[in-house]
Amino acid sequence: CLTDERFFGGHLSYIARVKDAVPLPVLRKDFIIDPWQVWESRAAGADAILLIAECLTESEIIDLMILSQRLGMTILLEVHEPDSLLRVRPHIGFPHPAYCLLGINNRDLSSMTVDLQHTLRLADLVENRDTLVSESGIRSPEDLRRLRGVGVRIVLVGESLMRDPDPGSALSALLENHR
Repeated sequence: CLTDERFFGGHLSYIARVKDAVPLPVLRKDFIIDPWQVWESRAAGADAILLIAECLTESEIIDLMILSQRLGMTILLEVHEPDSLLRVRPHIGFPHPAYCLLGINNRDLSSMTVDLQHTLRLADLVENRDTLVSESGIRSPEDLRRLRGVGVRIVLVGESLMRDPDPGSALSALLENHR
């Protein structure tokens, strides 16, 4: 759930609206850089937050992970660059495996290009793929098959579904033969 108003047209109140509409955990998918935002996320009802490794130092990541765990929230720790993946890899599963997922963003935020091959290449650097999430650029059942072929079982899909006039049908088509 995007809550950034200025750049993404979101709003913090969207978290409660999503929670009222579906029984699934809600991820606050914004640039979380300060402990205050973690507290704010929990107060708004978020079950999980996004931390982007390229935006945070290692100590900031650890501090935000500890706070999130204390508040009973899960972390989606996102990377794009191989160096960032290597830097955060020791912290995946800290302090407990259920509290942290590792996301590989297929969108290069500097050029906004999307390449599914990015996850396929970086997956070799991830020992435990049970917590690996491929983000962005997943548009077809074939994309899901390719990701599953390297051990990726979790994906974050947003834009391709939201741009479709019928997101529910688009999701059904994406999940064809994957249920």
